[in-house]
Amino acid sequence: MSAAALGRAGAFVAALLLRLKGYRVLARRFALRPGTGAGEVDLIARRGRTLAFVEVKTRADLDVAALAILPEQRRRIVRAAEAFLAGRPDLSGLEVRFDAILVAPGRLPRHLPGAWRADE
Repeated sequence: MSAAALGRAGAFVAALLLRLKGYRVLARRFALRPGTGAGEVDLIARRGRTLAFVEVKTRADLDVAALAILPEQRRRIVRAAEAFLAGRPDLSGLEVRFDAILVAPGRLPRHLPGAWRADE
C-alpha cells in the first residue's frame, strides 16, 4: 500500500473512531494554502462545547506515529486552526483542543485528547 493510501485509510479510521465517541466531523484536510505545507488539519471535530483539531498519524507502529508529530508541524496546525476559527465566528465560544489519533495496521487506533497546547 502506498504512503498516500495508508494515510487516507488512517484518516478514515480516525474519523470513524471520533464518530463512535460522539464527535461530529466538521472538516477534513482543512488547509491554509492547499499544497504549500503552510498549515493543514487532518480532521476538525466537535463534541458538545469542545472543538478538536486532530492530527492523524499512520505508521507501522503507534510509538513511531506519536514521535512523528514534530513541533513545527504542531505550530502549522495551530496557525491553520486560527484561520479556521477566524472564518467560523459561530464556533468562537467553544473550548479548543489539539488532539492526535495514532493509527497502525492491525492495532486499535489511539486517541490522545489534548496532545499539545497552542502555546507550546
